[in-house]
Amino acid sequence: MRILVTGGAGFIGSAVVRLAVSRGHAVVNVDKLTYAACEANLASVAGSPSYAFAQVDICDRAGLDAVFAQHAPDAVMHLAAENHVDRSIDGPGDFIETNITGTYTMLEAARAYWTKAGKPEAFRFHHISTDEVFGSLPDDPEVMFTEDTGYDPRSPYSASKAASDHLVSAWHHTYGLPVVMTNCSNNYGPFHFPEKLIPVVILRALAGEEIPVYGQGQNVRDWLFVEDHADALLTVLEKGALGRTYNIGGENEAKNIDIVRSICAILDAKRPKNHPYADQIAFVTDRPGHDMRYAIDPTRIRDELGWRPSVTLQEGLERTVDWYLENEDWWRALQGRDGVGKRLGAA
Repeated sequence: MRILVTGGAGFIGSAVVRLAVSRGHAVVNVDKLTYAACEANLASVAGSPSYAFAQVDICDRAGLDAVFAQHAPDAVMHLAAENHVDRSIDGPGDFIETNITGTYTMLEAARAYWTKAGKPEAFRFHHISTDEVFGSLPDDPEVMFTEDTGYDPRSPYSASKAASDHLVSAWHHTYGLPVVMTNCSNNYGPFHFPEKLIPVVILRALAGEEIPVYGQGQNVRDWLFVEDHADALLTVLEKGALGRTYNIGGENEAKNIDIVRSICAILDAKRPKNHPYADQIAFVTDRPGHDMRYAIDPTRIRDELGWRPSVTLQEGLERTVDWYLENEDWWRALQGRDGVGKRLGAA
């Protein structure tokens, strides 16, 4: 299969590209190369004849048309997005432009290509989204997000992603574009850009700096190892039913403070200092509108497509810490990028 992946130089996108190439697919990576993109994420496939790169903004219709014409993909995996909630609080305009206008432009470019090709039945447009579109859950383990949960976004980021989800659904129902959609829980793992919780904790701890935890760290997330997510996305692309949405979760709910303490304990064992890393934890003013809990019920993807996550939270955290300890050159090269190491979204 020849797959056009948008945002393939990002965290999740690069995991998808690496896995797809390893499985024999041809991949063209369309990426604008914004602050969070990193071409080093793709070093392992950059020399492969199955990999191609096009530096194109997903809002650039002419650029997209040229990519479709040149590479003639069998499928699209649309991951390109602005995705950091804190940044969306400080500057929502970029999120509206990329996540809404960009998705609209991708849909129209894909529809034109698909129509000109005679509307092949095998073509797929896979839109990758987030569980944050569903809002916040109560502190009740019996209550989880399902594919039937109503949308209730609470941040500019989640609102922009909710809008993009609705556009994809509308293009399927109105124009017949063959789409599948997924909404995932919080990802983590190797190559995670150092502005999100887990890499921030690791790098702040190693630097001997204060480890910031919003509020009292009681917010709960369902943690999904990024390589599991990439496997799930390819499973949905290949086996998912047209027009169907699949929620992808890690089956690993944990409070933020427990994640932080677990990372500190792993570092205590792997890179000991003269004091416990947990001594560096500091509780800071919470993010505005911070959702209390996310949790995904993965029944549909498990029962219909036979997919389940393979990496436990403890195993994934250990693998992630090991990766950052072994790849200092990668994360040090990103330290000077805009906003890295600074508190964002405090407005």
